[in-house]
Amino acid sequence: MVNKFSTTKIIPNFERLITFMNPIKISLINTIFSTDISKIFHYMMHLSQLISNYTFSSANRFLTYVKMDTQSDPKSIHNPSTEKQKDLALLLVKELHELGISNAHTDAFGFVYARLESNVKKEVPAICFCAHMDTSPDCSSLGVKPIIHKNYQGEDLILPDDPTVIIRLNEHADLQEQLGNDIITASGTTLLGADNKAGLAEIMDAVAFWQKNPEALHGPISIVFTPDEEIGRGTDHIDIQKINAVYGYTLDGEKRGHLENETFSADGFTIKIKGISQHPGFAKGKMESALKIAAEIVSNLPKQNLSPETTEKMEGFIHPVDIQGHVEEAQIDFILRDFDTLKLIEYGNLLREITFDILKKYPNSHADFIQTEQYRNMNEILKDHPLCISLAMEAMKLAGLTPETTSIRGGTDGSRLTFMGLPCPNIFAGEHAFHSKEEWVSVQDMQKATETVIYLANLYTIID
Repeated sequence: MVNKFSTTKIIPNFERLITFMNPIKISLINTIFSTDISKIFHYMMHLSQLISNYTFSSANRFLTYVKMDTQSDPKSIHNPSTEKQKDLALLLVKELHELGISNAHTDAFGFVYARLESNVKKEVPAICFCAHMDTSPDCSSLGVKPIIHKNYQGEDLILPDDPTVIIRLNEHADLQEQLGNDIITASGTTLLGADNKAGLAEIMDAVAFWQKNPEALHGPISIVFTPDEEIGRGTDHIDIQKINAVYGYTLDGEKRGHLENETFSADGFTIKIKGISQHPGFAKGKMESALKIAAEIVSNLPKQNLSPETTEKMEGFIHPVDIQGHVEEAQIDFILRDFDTLKLIEYGNLLREITFDILKKYPNSHADFIQTEQYRNMNEILKDHPLCISLAMEAMKLAGLTPETTSIRGGTDGSRLTFMGLPCPNIFAGEHAFHSKEEWVSVQDMQKATETVIYLANLYTIID
């Protein structure tokens, strides 16, 4: 691909770069940077040229990765939840070895770790790039057949293996920005797996670039690929000491140019109901069906608000995700989500109130409640670490993008890594319509994500 990032773009973008940390007096720029500013300017021009001449590999890597079934299983008691995730882990390690990263390895839990040593003389903060290998349990990833729709011109994309699955321009607003680009979809019977194999491919492409271009400056870089992110276990067995970084970045976001610095806070909530069982032929006045009590609880949940189907933007929700049981015992599992962590307590109390009100009709039955923390809004920590946000924004500008910080109505591995001491915002990966048969990604967006990673790693070598 010919890089569209020209000298006319790098000059104004570089001017923003040298002033963003000290907007008052440009004459003070030498107190910000550790080397002569003209040398930095010429090097950034050189880096831009290296990127322009580079043949990106992210699309080809992506096409390989998505064909591997790596669906995680929330009901599994194993780590990782499915052994097939290790197949991709082993492939990634093999590819890293082929790129000359001899320390790349996978562990018993299915994590992949690798480290690139710094190629600059001064001390530079170590950073980490992270993506996850599993795909969502919500839609099959068995037998993914990726299709490249070249030079997209706004037409409906009818997927051949199920023509009822149609990706329409008027239903996918971000396709408006993809005219002329190459769109990758699945064939109609599976999800695609852009979430998060696009992130894997983009990080691997950046590693390939650094290995091919050793003059591209960077500090210490840790690479981490995780299993089971889609079921909330992506960092359960992660070795934070092995990562050994100051800042981290997940590549698991949507629209190009987006940097997500805020996520939901999330709790799980379980209601365990104990009813009264009797033979149905002799149950009058005696039976209190736990299963029917559970159904009443679900039926009495808020319908006009506090549900996924009626909320958007910064609104939270209560969402039942599983119900099972029989007459004597039943269980409902919920997820609670809000950007304000304290509201999760309110949502738990609301579920208790609904349950207690229903149990008034069932005097011999009772319920137990379990509320468990899943992850927290990473902005609670990231707001105190503006540097990792600012540099990511500047990297996107250098890649020719218009950056925007956004909130994500979900969570990432970065949410939990942030609270484990590794501040970790989320960089776009180009994923769209994830967890569905209409999932898509563009080749050009993946390349821009790789560019962003390359520029970002370099920016850490410039600042003091």
